[in-house]
Amino acid sequence: MAKITLDNLAHSYYPNPKSEDDFALKELNHDWTDGEAYALLGSSGCGKSTLLNIISGLLHPSQGRILFDGKDVTNASTADRNIAQVFQFPVVYDTMTVRDNLAFPLKNRGADPKYIAERVQQIGQMIGMEAELGNRARGLTADAKQKISLGRGMVREDVNALLFDEPLTVIDPHMKWELRTQLKSLHHEFGHTMIYVTHDQTEALTFADKVVVMYDGRVVQIGTPQELFDKPQHTFVGYFIGSPGMNVIPAEIAGKVANVHGNSVKLGQAYGDLTGKVEIGIRPEFVTLTKGKGLPVEVRRVEDVGRHKLIRADLFGNEINIVAGEDQSISPDMTNVKFDLKRVNVYVNDWLKEGEAA
Repeated sequence: MAKITLDNLAHSYYPNPKSEDDFALKELNHDWTDGEAYALLGSSGCGKSTLLNIISGLLHPSQGRILFDGKDVTNASTADRNIAQVFQFPVVYDTMTVRDNLAFPLKNRGADPKYIAERVQQIGQMIGMEAELGNRARGLTADAKQKISLGRGMVREDVNALLFDEPLTVIDPHMKWELRTQLKSLHHEFGHTMIYVTHDQTEALTFADKVVVMYDGRVVQIGTPQELFDKPQHTFVGYFIGSPGMNVIPAEIAGKVANVHGNSVKLGQAYGDLTGKVEIGIRPEFVTLTKGKGLPVEVRRVEDVGRHKLIRADLFGNEINIVAGEDQSISPDMTNVKFDLKRVNVYVNDWLKEGEAA
């Protein structure tokens, strides 16, 4: 287990990058706590796998350093970093049995045979493959092979970090939930530092202690699921976390009031002069459809999704989503929306702007 430090870290796939746009991974400076579980979350191409491969030693950064517990490992090999990595697609030895695949990392390090047998049995049970331990890996399904890869990554208890690069892509939906739960249980039991790459917010939010949201090669926010929901530090976080994501609406701000197309919206905090692209953000859960009070909207459609209703509406040319209770009746004369003023965030050039207590 190790504390992981990213010091002035950046990477470009170009030999001579000339501008920030040439960097797949913009400059990062972060400390990741020893023993915590992190999820790297973001859309395709945001830099998640690049960062993971730099941490593992598969990729050398263009600039900066990686430190494990204060020791510079930037130039150290993957083996010397003492990490385990599980990739998106299964990597197994087809000619070996499931048992031998799981035991391989321990045998390679000369572990005691009795310990190997006990540990392999334990991991086999965890991944639901006890009955297949004596079978050869050849001929197994892709999701079974990926379970072997996961098990082999977790079989060592002494690693500095466990790295997972979208490991559940080929796993069926029911098994995904089960394995995610087991990974979390393993983390609580052994306290490994875990880093889990995914583009799936459900995977990230249910697995990690802290979610690292990446956008355009940057870490835009690190926080607990609740922090990401309540206070998105960037409009991308608001959009990407939640289903549907946060409503973002152009506005002009004067003190404690936002002006939206000539209509006033009270704010929970006061703001000074704001320049640049100014917007307010409000989660659909904190928007209420009303009769004649608030901002005028045109309801496009109402979707009953079981536990609640999702209302799609138009607000001065901007799509706005509203979450209403399952039992709430929606009538044609409900043509306005009100916001929970304590839940309205203000953004300048996509970044959260903190105000003063009103």
